[in-house]
Amino acid sequence: MRPLRKPLLAALLLIGAAQPALALTLDEARHQGRVGETFSGYIAARQQDGETQALVKRINAGRSVEYQRIAQQNNLTTDQVARIAGAKLVERAGEGEYVRGLNGLWMQK
Repeated sequence: MRPLRKPLLAALLLIGAAQPALALTLDEARHQGRVGETFSGYIAARQQDGETQALVKRINAGRSVEYQRIAQQNNLTTDQVARIAGAKLVERAGEGEYVRGLNGLWMQK
């Protein structure tokens, strides 16, 4: 391998390995106002960029799996569990974070 290729290959590997660490986190998205909690138990995007949309999809898929697990354990429907969780998540939203009210409008806490 030529001398220049080794450092270039190493740099590309480092950049590739660092990508997941650079991904948007739920806390970051909440603090930036990109997403907000809803009474449905799922987050919703307030910004429509690809990074925010991917985060919303990933978080909501994980929540759905967890809600299903809890529902089965407690003889409830997944929708019931999601609504219970949604009420708690909206209530617990931090200062400056967004929540979507029952009227469908966003409100900053």
